[in-house]
Amino acid sequence: MVVLSKEYGYVVLTGVASMFMMGHLAMKVVKARKKYNIPYPTMYSEDTENGNIFNCIQRSHQNTLEVYPGFLFCLAIGGLHSPCLVSGLGVIWIISREVYAHGYSTGDPKKRMRGAFGNLAILGMILATLNTGRHILGWTGPVRMRSFGGRGFHPLPLPAVPVPVPAATQ
Repeated sequence: MVVLSKEYGYVVLTGVASMFMMGHLAMKVVKARKKYNIPYPTMYSEDTENGNIFNCIQRSHQNTLEVYPGFLFCLAIGGLHSPCLVSGLGVIWIISREVYAHGYSTGDPKKRMRGAFGNLAILGMILATLNTGRHILGWTGPVRMRSFGGRGFHPLPLPAVPVPVPAATQ
């Protein structure tokens, strides 16, 4: 039996928020298909006049779909050990994808970089997921790292590390 912390509810809510974000991006593509007369199953427009804007809208949605499975994995697994941290980073990532899509949908692909701050959020989620794996395996890391906060994150008591004290000079 698996017991989840109460705070894991934030992870669940973040996952639901990400589904709304994906739906919003999908609706932008649907509206752009109608506006620029791009029939299904055509993925990208070859229209030289208005095709670029549709292609940018489509690409922002497609790129988000490409990274979405990794986001969900890190959200679900990283959230087991650090639910508040991972949920907060997940919300930042969701906001960044909206900013990314808004910038990209202008037709100027360089404006998508406004959402690049989400890369730091997903990196934090990846590191939190690695930490969850380390925690599950019981890995404590090298002794020298324990003095930098490792003691507070380990479920087992760690032995005291002797610190040499220099002799008093007279």
